[in-house]
Amino acid sequence: MNTQEISELKSLLNSPKKIVIVSHKNPDGDAIGSSLALFHYLTKTNHLATVIVPNDYPDFLKWIPGQDLILKYESQQEDCNQKLDEADLIFALDFNAFHRTGNMETVLTNNTALKVMIDHHQQPDGFAKYTYSDVSMSSTCEMIYNFIDYLDGLKIIDSNIATAIYVGIMTDTGSFRFRSTTSATHRIIASLIDKGADNTMIHNQVYDTNSYNRMQLLGCALSNLKVVPESRAAYITLSQQELQQFDYKKGDTEGFVNYALSLNNVVLAAIFIEDLQQGIIKISLRSKGDFSVNEMSRAHFEGGGHTNAAGGKSDTTLDKTVEKFISILPQYNIALHEA
Repeated sequence: MNTQEISELKSLLNSPKKIVIVSHKNPDGDAIGSSLALFHYLTKTNHLATVIVPNDYPDFLKWIPGQDLILKYESQQEDCNQKLDEADLIFALDFNAFHRTGNMETVLTNNTALKVMIDHHQQPDGFAKYTYSDVSMSSTCEMIYNFIDYLDGLKIIDSNIATAIYVGIMTDTGSFRFRSTTSATHRIIASLIDKGADNTMIHNQVYDTNSYNRMQLLGCALSNLKVVPESRAAYITLSQQELQQFDYKKGDTEGFVNYALSLNNVVLAAIFIEDLQQGIIKISLRSKGDFSVNEMSRAHFEGGGHTNAAGGKSDTTLDKTVEKFISILPQYNIALHEA
C-alpha cells in the first residue's frame, strides 16, 4: 500500500462510514482475529462497522471479544445482504479472490461499494480499489496492526484489539514457529501484550480446550498416517464415517496435518478429509523449506495459499484423491529432496 493510497484512506475514514468487513469461507484464527480487530478499531473511530463471515467458525474462537456480533451469511443472509447494500466500504480480509467466500462470491462481485483488500496470500485478484498485499507477512493480523499504524491509530489499540490481533498472529504462525515469524512480528507481539493481550489466556483458549472426542479423532487420524519415503512425504486420511464416529465439530481437525509434517525426513504433508455434504475431499498441504505447496495445490487441487501452507479440494472419492496425490509425487521428487 503506497503513500497515496494511505492518504486517500485516511481522508475517507475521517468521517463516519458504514463499513462491512468480510472474511473467507471456513474462517480461521487469522480471519476472525483480523476482522474483529478492525471492527473494534473502526467502531472506536466512530464508524458503523459489521463483520460478516460466509459460514460458522470453530468453537475455540468463540470467546474473542466481539465475536457474538458477527453475522453468518449462511444463516443470516437477509441481514447480511442489507448490510452489504448499505455499505460505503467493504474490507476484504485474509482472502484475495471472491471465490474464497463461497456463497458470498456473487453478491460481493456485484456490490458497488468501495473495496479494500488486506491479505498475505499469493497471486491476488484485482478486485479492490485499495490493496494491501504482502506475501512475506506472517498473517493478515500482522498487516492489520501495520494498517492501524499507517492510519496513526496505534494509540487507540486497547485490550480487545490487541487480543484479536494476537490470536491471528499466533494461529497463523503455528505459535510463532513458522519461517514467516520475523523480529518485527515479535516486536508487534510485545506491543500487543503491553496493550492488554493476555498471552497465556489466549493460548489456553485456542489450544487447551480439547474435547474427548477430538482427542479420539486425532488418534484415528494418526492411525491412518502413511509415509511415502521416496518422496519425503506423508499423508493422513479421514473419512466421513470416521468424522461421525467421533462427533466431529468444525475446527476439530485443525493442526492435524502438522503431525505428519513433524516426522523425521518428511518435507511434504497432506491431510484428506471427506465431506459428503459438499461432495468434495478437503485438502490441506504443508511443507518445509522452499518446497511450494501453493504451486502444487494450484496445479492439481484447485487451491492455493502460501509456499509452506495451502489448501485445496478434490471432486472425486477419498481413495481416488489419495491415488492422485501419490501419482503426482514423482514429478516433485527432485524438489522434495532439495528442500
